[in-house]
Amino acid sequence: PMELCLSRSVEPSHAGPRGAVAAAPLLRWMEIAGNGAAEKHAGVSCVTASMDDIQFEEAARVGQIITIKAKVNRAFRTSMEVGIKVTVQDVLTNVEKLVSVAYATYVAKPAGARKAELEPVRLLSAEDHLEHSLAVERRRIRLGYFQVFQNLMQESNKQDAFEEEGGVSTEFTHVKSIELVLPPHANHYGNTFGGQIMAWMETVASISASRLCRAYPVLKSVNMFKFWGPSFVGDRLVFNAIVNNTFQNSVEVGVRVEAYSCEEWVKDQPRHINSAFLIFSAVNDKGEPIPLPRVRP
Repeated sequence: PMELCLSRSVEPSHAGPRGAVAAAPLLRWMEIAGNGAAEKHAGVSCVTASMDDIQFEEAARVGQIITIKAKVNRAFRTSMEVGIKVTVQDVLTNVEKLVSVAYATYVAKPAGARKAELEPVRLLSAEDHLEHSLAVERRRIRLGYFQVFQNLMQESNKQDAFEEEGGVSTEFTHVKSIELVLPPHANHYGNTFGGQIMAWMETVASISASRLCRAYPVLKSVNMFKFWGPSFVGDRLVFNAIVNNTFQNSVEVGVRVEAYSCEEWVKDQPRHINSAFLIFSAVNDKGEPIPLPRVRP
């Protein structure tokens, strides 16, 4: 299968306040590797359609080496699943640890009127065969996500609204950010890099979470990350983040992204291009979990 390997040395500019690599550059590197593997297989430009729930198991620190391996697991007619594995290696001890495993879906976008017809993936090992089979199941789950989510929303709307006594109002955690898509943020066709949007989303979600936990939040997972439409150079992207709920040691932040061209900006006609749910934990200086307050919707 088409495979791409990227290595990055974690520099101070990549790190957050605690010396660990920030989630924003890591998400950007993961998407670069995944997109590279997809385009290597397709032979044409590819765009990110979705990224399955990303779990972060280990933090990479300044001076360590991050390695990202991306491999096409299965090609469908115009889309393909790419597995992305992130590891971190300490150069002094040579110990390697797993940071994250993710599965992304990319769609081939050939130029002009040409139609995309992807070649099947050549399977060389038992692991390739296993991932090839599992890709069908993951795709079925992915396609069913939207209907399940719609059903959950309808059920929750039937329930009586409640007020959490003594809870912090979620309005206090609302954060809005606006970014202008410039040429460095986009590919050679002018489409905004999915990894760049993910990085901006993580930044605004982190600010939202920090308003509640009064500490530096640590990203643990990104859930239901899906693109509903493209954005382009010159678009204004509006990010709205708010805390949805808190749990014992974690907080969920919802982020919605809307795009505006110049004409749409004047007419106030946004295009909803992306949504995701980001889960953060909060720890003190000793690395101990901080109890989080209940919230009031």
